[in-house]
Amino acid sequence: MDSKGYVQVYTGDGKGKTTAALGLALRAVCAGKKVFMGQFVKGMDYSELKAMDYLPGFRIEQYGRDCFICNSPKKEDVEIAKRGLRKMAGIIKSGKYDVVIMDEVNIALHYDLFALEEVLDIIKNKNEKIELIITGRYAKEEIIEAADLVTEMKEVKHYYKQGVKSRTGIEK
Repeated sequence: MDSKGYVQVYTGDGKGKTTAALGLALRAVCAGKKVFMGQFVKGMDYSELKAMDYLPGFRIEQYGRDCFICNSPKKEDVEIAKRGLRKMAGIIKSGKYDVVIMDEVNIALHYDLFALEEVLDIIKNKNEKIELIITGRYAKEEIIEAADLVTEMKEVKHYYKQGVKSRTGIEK
């Protein structure tokens, strides 16, 4: 990567935000870069967690219990998310990784698990060499303004509406 790292946002109601971030992570690791992914509001057994076994230089941590999206967040969800955000702030400042992915941070903001100002502060104070990827629908306008690149995934058609459940290796 070049000496300057940028801020990318993947948002929108379409499928593929986390998948796009994982594709970027794969490309970076295969180029010899170190990647850290923090997954907010996720605590389930996603297939990408196994990537750490196969890809040296790739680390994933989850900052959630189970996916609470169907319910309301509980105090424990807020505490876990805030702990994760503090950890990620340190990682993003440190420069230890070349690429850092804040997966579903926009969803965490949507559910008020932490303050928008905290995320904006992380962006503002990031190590200048880190490529920072922020994912999740409902990206706040301030996050979009702080980014260098924003991609909006738009749902045109989705098989979930036909009753297809999340499939291992495809959606999870």
